Amino acid sequence: MQCRHIAKLSPFTGATVTVMPTDTRTQHPGSTESTPSALVSLTGWGRTAPTPPRLVRPRSYEEVVAAVRGCGARGGIARGLGRAYGDAVQNAGGAVLDMTALDRIHAIDATAGTVLCDAGVSLHRLMAVLLPLGWFVPVTPGTRYVTVGGALGADIHGKNHHVSGSFARHVLSFELLTADGEIRTVVPGTPLFDATAGGMGLTGIILTATVQLQPVETSLMSVDTERATDLDDLLARLAATDHRYRYSVAWIDLLARGRTLGRSVLTRGDHAPLDQTPARARGGPLAFRTSQLPPAPLGVPDGLLGRTTVGLFNELWYRKAPRTPRTGQLQRISTFFHPLDGVPHWNRVYGRSGFVQYQFVVGYGGEGALRRIVERIARQRCPSFLAVLKRFGEGDPGWLSFPMPGWTLALDIPANLPGLAAFLDGLDEEVATAGGRVYLAKDARLRPELLTAMYPRLGEFRSLRRELDPEGVFVSDLSRRLDL
Repeated sequence: MQCRHIAKLSPFTGATVTVMPTDTRTQHPGSTESTPSALVSLTGWGRTAPTPPRLVRPRSYEEVVAAVRGCGARGGIARGLGRAYGDAVQNAGGAVLDMTALDRIHAIDATAGTVLCDAGVSLHRLMAVLLPLGWFVPVTPGTRYVTVGGALGADIHGKNHHVSGSFARHVLSFELLTADGEIRTVVPGTPLFDATAGGMGLTGIILTATVQLQPVETSLMSVDTERATDLDDLLARLAATDHRYRYSVAWIDLLARGRTLGRSVLTRGDHAPLDQTPARARGGPLAFRTSQLPPAPLGVPDGLLGRTTVGLFNELWYRKAPRTPRTGQLQRISTFFHPLDGVPHWNRVYGRSGFVQYQFVVGYGGEGALRRIVERIARQRCPSFLAVLKRFGEGDPGWLSFPMPGWTLALDIPANLPGLAAFLDGLDEEVATAGGRVYLAKDARLRPELLTAMYPRLGEFRSLRRELDPEGVFVSDLSRRLDL
């Protein structure tokens, strides 16, 4: 690990390097303009628990340093595009540093397949720039509107975790501004790397990262789709055949009960090779194409996505899937990975009260706990139309990284559902008893006494954080609530 005070960034070396032009939308190092700030109301993507931090938008690395020094008694936390569902990037009464103005792609090594970029660069922008060069991001979650800094801080995972692991596994190095004003070059295999990967921004502010990319021949996906009649059928299909696919996910009907408990639609695939691309697309097989619908309206009433509406949607979605497996369907990358990104502000559809996203993982051998949780959700009649189940592969080295070998289930629940807090507390206890954990990037209400059981390296994280940041410069509502 190398340390330095604010200075010119470390050089990037590689075989064939493409240097990206300066982005005129942002200010760059050397700017003397003051950092703008304002009092605002912020929420997570679930639109719950608004807090009034002082929002600061630095436009250069020097301004980031100045903003950190001026955080005040309530400290500060970095924020990207605001896709964390809970309170991970909220800081009531303190500072929140909006890093999205620092969004330069510094260099691309088109031979080795690496990119050096600012932490504020979005995965969407990386896809738009890299796909025409034959490269794709190594891991993407269900939205491409995530920054590189946020991807590392939350150690995001995607449909390919069983093959590729989480995002941090593909980060070759990053530059981190720590509380002492130093910028450290951090590499894998060091305690600071493992504390930052999944550390929710609490070790410092990520300024740049160098990421290893995934080679692709086209911007299309070859997709197989099939039904699973119940939870046992789903788990059996995933366990037996997931190794054939780079990407795999199952939509699950959590309102189904009885013999159809856990009925699902499996969607799995890989990047389509060039020889599968239709002739009409050969002129631009690597073009990044997206589509967009009108944004979800403001003022959607609470209760629109109730049990009746979601039940109807689930029935139609299940019946829409083919009775016999459909193989080799070509889909755009945006359709396969990020269908909801085509509806701007889709999080409004849950109404003014917002929603809670709950995601947990239990290890292999914990299928009994998974079944009990699915049964409890079905009995509660939680109206979740965004419920997905995946298999995780080997865990990653991040001390607070979420994935572990096992089954992970994520679901959205309207925040105004009666009895929700007590219900989710019960699920937490079931998960902890089974040796599982919940995902901090989506959490907004976990009780702190369960955290140690879920994250066995929590003590190491707290110790390193105290050493790096004894004054508590980097802090969030999440870190206060869970005593991170």
